[in-house]
Amino acid sequence: MVVTTTQVGTLIDRARMAAGLSQRSLADAARISQPTLSRIISGDRTAKLPEIVAIAWATGHTVAQLTGTSTVADRVQCAARATNDSGMEAMRQALLHFLEVDDYLDEQAIPATI
Repeated sequence: MVVTTTQVGTLIDRARMAAGLSQRSLADAARISQPTLSRIISGDRTAKLPEIVAIAWATGHTVAQLTGTSTVADRVQCAARATNDSGMEAMRQALLHFLEVDDYLDEQAIPATI
């Protein structure tokens, strides 16, 4: 699947909002200018990999989540019951984050330890 610049911008903007950050605060945290971030989000400018990595760190997302290249979410099916006022989407996102890290470690041949 080919992801467009506009789609990446949308994913970055969703991550920004989910992290509760303004464009200015995300730009500051990622050490890029706010106008540059605005152009990335609007799809007028392609984000460079170091910028995506910095945005990922600042928002608590993975690079795969921000670029739409994650195949883990496409491969995973899960069933759970929410208890204690837990939201299903939050539980799903936590599980996917763990699986993304696990998949990355496998790709890099880094053994997981318990």
